[in-house]
Amino acid sequence: MELELLNEQGQAASKFDAPETVFGREYNEALIHQIVVAYQANARQGTRAQKDREQVKHSTKKPFKQKGTGRARAGMTSSPLWRGGGRIFPNMPDENFTQKINKKMYRAGMASIFSQLAREGRLAVVDSLKVDSPKTKQLAARFKAMNLESVLVIAEEVDENLYLASRNLTNVLVVEPRYADPLSLVHYKKVLVTKGAVDKLKEMFA
Repeated sequence: MELELLNEQGQAASKFDAPETVFGREYNEALIHQIVVAYQANARQGTRAQKDREQVKHSTKKPFKQKGTGRARAGMTSSPLWRGGGRIFPNMPDENFTQKINKKMYRAGMASIFSQLAREGRLAVVDSLKVDSPKTKQLAARFKAMNLESVLVIAEEVDENLYLASRNLTNVLVVEPRYADPLSLVHYKKVLVTKGAVDKLKEMFA
């Protein structure tokens, strides 16, 4: 699979031979959807909570007499049928939202995403991405010269200067190959991969 090799101006200078096992897979929409949904579900903390009829503040006194009122029978105001009453099936803070994805499925899904990005022209390769100082302005000017507004950069190594320079840029994320996730790959309009990161991606997802 041949990918575009960009220069400092963001123009395709030449072609780069990438492994077919990672960048030449068939598009599997169902698998990609499954791993993206699982990634979002596994990020949920599950800290929300609601009260059942035992936990709400209420009186145990019978609201009105059993017969003669013409109303439905009621024993206490904590009933889920009443306004202010407890929930029948409340959300509990220990609720588990995790979804299991097999390693083989995850590798195949990530390779399918990379392959589709390459076919759509949203993925390109650069020699390297390094900055001399932790200056956001310097890195922003570099991306502007390459005509990149929304970009995910996968570098073989993210040093302190590159991390500090990129963390305050809107719509820019710089990560190492092991931290590349399916949601970010789908979200950003452009994905830049350094030559060194291509070899690591091959080890991880081939």
